[in-house]
Amino acid sequence: MANTLSHSITAQRETVPAMPLERTLTYRLHLLHKLTDLESQRAYPAEAGLPMSDGRCLASIGAFEPLSVNDLAHRANLNKGQASRAAQSLVDQGLVLKQASPTDGRGVVLSLTEAGRSQWRRTMEVIERRNQAIFGALSDSDQARLGELFDQLIAHARGQDGREAQDGSSGETAAADQSSVVNTVSTPV
Repeated sequence: MANTLSHSITAQRETVPAMPLERTLTYRLHLLHKLTDLESQRAYPAEAGLPMSDGRCLASIGAFEPLSVNDLAHRANLNKGQASRAAQSLVDQGLVLKQASPTDGRGVVLSLTEAGRSQWRRTMEVIERRNQAIFGALSDSDQARLGELFDQLIAHARGQDGREAQDGSSGETAAADQSSVVNTVSTPV
């Protein structure tokens, strides 16, 4: 039995991957995310006066208001707890107004206050500068093509994990989400 186990482990070690790890898309996406997030974590407080999570949530609220906390979580790529805490922080700072939802008796909707709109503009300037620093190495046509490729990959990944069925997104909502992904290349949140 020990010989069989040893043979199995040796066979697994001898399996050569089809592609080196550092050339896989997932590895490179994660690396790019880590490299850009380090600078973003510095830029948000220094240039926008907000922690990165608050800045990203403020950007999403300003771009898609009014939003429920669930919508904010989806748009800002956070879980509901993170979105709720960030929303409350923005409410406490006087940047976001939280009101009862007209369609859900237990829910709330988030929208920007006047101070929040001013802060949103500053935050969007940071996002645009960060975006240019990240994607400035690409031509306009390469940026557009990358946006199209991201749209395809995201649509494919959502189809594989059944996300539309889980979150109740209709085809129309999914299409709107996909069109906003192109804007992610020009203005990442």
